[in-house]
Amino acid sequence: MTEYCEFLSIPPYSLAKIEKKHLLTSRFQELTNKHYTNCESYRNMLDVMGIRPESVNAPEDTPYLPVSLFKKLDLFSVDKSEIIKTITSSGTTGQAVSKIFLDRNTASNQQKTLVKIVSDFIGPSRLPMIIIDCPSVVKNRLMFSARGAGILGFSIFGADKIYALDDDMKINENAIFAFLEKHQGQRILLFGFTFMIWQHFFKELKQSGRKIDLSNGFLIHGGGWKKLISEAVSHDAFHACLNDVCGLKQIHDYYGMAEQTGCIYMECECGYLHASVFSDIIMRRHIDFSPCAQGETGIIQVLSTLPESYPGHSILTEDCGVILGEDDCPCGRKGKYFSITGRIQNAEIRGCSDTYAAEH
Repeated sequence: MTEYCEFLSIPPYSLAKIEKKHLLTSRFQELTNKHYTNCESYRNMLDVMGIRPESVNAPEDTPYLPVSLFKKLDLFSVDKSEIIKTITSSGTTGQAVSKIFLDRNTASNQQKTLVKIVSDFIGPSRLPMIIIDCPSVVKNRLMFSARGAGILGFSIFGADKIYALDDDMKINENAIFAFLEKHQGQRILLFGFTFMIWQHFFKELKQSGRKIDLSNGFLIHGGGWKKLISEAVSHDAFHACLNDVCGLKQIHDYYGMAEQTGCIYMECECGYLHASVFSDIIMRRHIDFSPCAQGETGIIQVLSTLPESYPGHSILTEDCGVILGEDDCPCGRKGKYFSITGRIQNAEIRGCSDTYAAEH
């Protein structure tokens, strides 16, 4: 099996279409075979569909599992004794959650992959970091699933960290101003979930009329667009409003999910989401699930080179999107770039930020 360190040695947005396709095809065939051999439930599903691992001759041939399946079955391809961590997806009260089983190797590679992807945007050095959330989110096990895991995952990029909100979800202005004074003139990394930033940071600043100078800030945020769309807040409006209250100019969304932790799709300076060398993305038609053409909206299939401990390398999501191009983004990064257009009608609310919004 191709060693994952081979992928980690490649700059994340450096491979052009043909070279990347060759590398990914080999990896997805190996992962499909590994999970077919070691996960009985996965093998039974492929057998029913008449799919053999050796039939994966291109990334789009990789059999996919619907994301909802991880809420119904415990799927893992290693001995139970090797599982060191179980990640659960977000879910509103009473809603089933996905369970993702990680062994030491997969968990380690997830963190290394996240570092490679994010470092391409913020640079290799750790930065002073403001987390736009409350401290209890990583202490309270009921809140810990995707939200706490996301904060802990991105915290590795922070050299000195504070939380912007107190446990009552109010802005801790004294802590923020002291932090900015301490790191005056330095680049600041900010991280948070989209709806939390909007509801508890932007709205409170706007209402108070206070200004916080974050013009040296680089904000990474994800999840929660469903709630903002219902409030008629567009991508551009979100950027403009944050720029207005705190001077933020570098604002980058990301697309990702608990079922493929670590392998995120970052938004570039041009406003497009990018697939790295660690992943692929395919849009599929609603009618027959055939691959869409470039520019055609379809259901998003995400493929990750990471999952070795569970069969989550190819997942059909409940989101819709459109591939806008490949290898020719104005930002200079190679690979596919795309945008999210919405969710499949009647799909569950599942992002950690959307989940919070649904419960408050």
